[in-house]
Amino acid sequence: MITLKSAREIKQMRASGAVLAGVLNGLEAVIKPGISTWEIEKFANSYIEGHGATAEEKGFEGYKYATCVNVNDEVAHATPRKALMLKSGDVVAVDLVVNLNGFLSDACRSYAVGEISKDSQRLLDVTRESLYRGIDQAVIGNRLGDVGAAIQQYVETENHMGDVRELIGHGIQPTMHEQPDVPAYGVAGKGLRLREGMTITIEPMVNLGTREIRSMETADHSWEYYVTADGKPSAQFEHTLVITQDGPKILTSQDPVRDAKYL
Repeated sequence: MITLKSAREIKQMRASGAVLAGVLNGLEAVIKPGISTWEIEKFANSYIEGHGATAEEKGFEGYKYATCVNVNDEVAHATPRKALMLKSGDVVAVDLVVNLNGFLSDACRSYAVGEISKDSQRLLDVTRESLYRGIDQAVIGNRLGDVGAAIQQYVETENHMGDVRELIGHGIQPTMHEQPDVPAYGVAGKGLRLREGMTITIEPMVNLGTREIRSMETADHSWEYYVTADGKPSAQFEHTLVITQDGPKILTSQDPVRDAKYL
């Protein structure tokens, strides 16, 4: 079911988003060559709990952690691991959901570890820009296909990268995954029409090579995650936003200067 949020609900979701943004900004100082991806999980847990919130992903469909930490060819849903050490040249994406007093926010950010290649930097730049191309289409009266088409055009046609199809954005609040589905690809003018008060996530996952992915299982077969089919790196950026009369408003902004028109 799609619910249209009140000003009070949006204010509470924005407060949740501020906690989440604090995690992702704080990780800039944590993520560096030589740390394990478990350090990312530890920081996120400590920050979330220290701000009176909880990590909504813990316990979701049996998941045990506050974060998903995807390194290089890992596209989504990979776990933080004590034995996985980051090295210079890696690309790491951190995805998490915060619950503050019953109000949710969901975001993902990709980071460069040390010095990365020109191709990897371009992957990060294209993925981040594709998110904002999608956000710009999230206005009252547009359709979900307008959002996806803008992302797909930028990723595939203009930059010849892989735009992942199998994993998509979604509505959010009162639970983590609500209707509508929000693909990062589509046909302009098609799909559900956007209305004031809708809260959604837009989360393009972009591969440096093919858009094809394949599923993997953890060593104990307890969890499924996804990697690129050709082994090339992937990146993801995601925001939670609300559709308003004044355009899309980002609820998980980590950069008030860049995002000034969306706040």
